[in-house]
Amino acid sequence: MRADRLVSLTLLLRQRGQLTVDTLARELEVSTRTVLRDIEALSAAGVPVYTERGRHGGVALLPGFRAELTGLNHDETLALVTAASARGEQVFGLGAALSSAIRKVVDALPDRHRVTVSDAAQRLLVEPETDLLSRRQVPKDVPDTTMLEVRRAVVAGNRLRIHYAARDQNPQWRTVDPVGLVTVRDRMYLLATRDGEDRTYRLSRVLAAEELAERAQRTDQVDLDLIWKQRCVRFLSADHIAVSVRVAPTWREELLASAVAVRAEEPDTGGWLRLNVIFENLRHAIWAVWQLGDDAEALSPPSLRVALSRRAATIANLYDESSPPALLSLGGEDRSV
Repeated sequence: MRADRLVSLTLLLRQRGQLTVDTLARELEVSTRTVLRDIEALSAAGVPVYTERGRHGGVALLPGFRAELTGLNHDETLALVTAASARGEQVFGLGAALSSAIRKVVDALPDRHRVTVSDAAQRLLVEPETDLLSRRQVPKDVPDTTMLEVRRAVVAGNRLRIHYAARDQNPQWRTVDPVGLVTVRDRMYLLATRDGEDRTYRLSRVLAAEELAERAQRTDQVDLDLIWKQRCVRFLSADHIAVSVRVAPTWREELLASAVAVRAEEPDTGGWLRLNVIFENLRHAIWAVWQLGDDAEALSPPSLRVALSRRAATIANLYDESSPPALLSLGGEDRSV
């Protein structure tokens, strides 16, 4: 672990020049004291690293210290750097490992190749936090310790105990056989089996996890893409209802927060958005769309439009100024409300 950190420290100095100890600590996710110890270790190993004190001081390498790597062309290297920028560094808790790998690849390129790749990478931006219509929904974080246990069990092929909080249920411990991990629209899922039955768990609802020594009951080869498609089909064929809805961009996140899943999203006329979302049932869909008022319009299914129309008519009749107020019986006496 420390050897990897020493390599990452060296590559940071190679690629970015002189850096302060605080900056190195932040990049490597360690304390400043650890950085100082690593600098001493590099110096003792013959790496030409030196420090300058003062307001504009920092840590740097003597010019000319580098490694060499061949075999990757310009587009191959650019693909790796771009993939790392696509928020993939946050997936499955592999952020530090991916950043370290990219630093090693870029640093080992010939000087001319490295400069052109770095310049080109600055011109490409994938999946930014904000788009032209609205802000992306912020995914719920999965604790590093939980993510590490889940990932280890999936990769090693061991059984896994998870403390899972299903919707509207008290958290329970469950022992599962992990199949794989999937990330979709900033949400991460654990595909597993439990007592031989297929199960899909949202990782943001896993409160704790423990990798077991017992081997998981699963096949050696897996087509994760096919399994995910099959589970999506079963999910949509259950009691859930698929809804197409137009919504004002300012209420996008409100709608997504109440939906079970999002199937598609695209711009619509008038600056609105058109979303295909999944709700638990018709009653859930009515509630979710109704609370947005005239900032949302259900397009399908017809049953949802009819239900919303009837509700709107009932409310309109209730507040029709030409009708007298309703009377309620309170304590045997009629009083206007």
